[in-house]
Amino acid sequence: MVASTSLDVVPDDPTAYKTQAYWEERYQKENADTTFDWFKTYEELKPLFSEIIPSKEASILMLGCGNSTLGEDMYKDGYKNITNIDYSKTVIENMKSRCVHMPEMKWLEMDIRDLKFDSSSFDVVIDKGTMDALMCDRGDVWDPSEELIAEVKAEVDEVERVVKVGGVFIYITFGQPHFRKRHLTRDCWDIKTRTMGDAFHYFFYTMRKERPSVNAK
Repeated sequence: MVASTSLDVVPDDPTAYKTQAYWEERYQKENADTTFDWFKTYEELKPLFSEIIPSKEASILMLGCGNSTLGEDMYKDGYKNITNIDYSKTVIENMKSRCVHMPEMKWLEMDIRDLKFDSSSFDVVIDKGTMDALMCDRGDVWDPSEELIAEVKAEVDEVERVVKVGGVFIYITFGQPHFRKRHLTRDCWDIKTRTMGDAFHYFFYTMRKERPSVNAK
């Protein structure tokens, strides 16, 4: 496999991260075996995952999988029931090919804001940096645009819908709590935050769905 660095892929305009066209063009240019992981690797996340996802039989949804090795590494560690989605057709086809030796793992082209799954389908939903792409905006981070708020709400509403009662939404990001909690707050779960790293901090949010939402569709 060929690993990319963040410097290889940073667009001139950071709002490009929000567009399907940017990701499709990027993955079409990359080698099918290229890998890129935002933030932490599975080895760094494994202690927290082992605590929060105690069963290797859990049904897991990976949002915006890209060409990260996270799903593959979890599969190798025994988590077989993983569904990976991304709205780049190219990266989904590349990952299907790359992981053909992992037959239980699924790869689907899909928008995180419009999930094509039944309600209460998954025990665990994981977002590692995907929501951050939706938040790339030139506006004031303290006063985000209505468009940004609506797009992030659409993702979180869909996660809330497809995760089972008793299940958990895991969000890994560099976004500090005072910027992120407002988007994650729901009546069906409490938000727990852990800080990772030393000089540069990452944040590990967990939202365990304790009951159906009163706003459930």
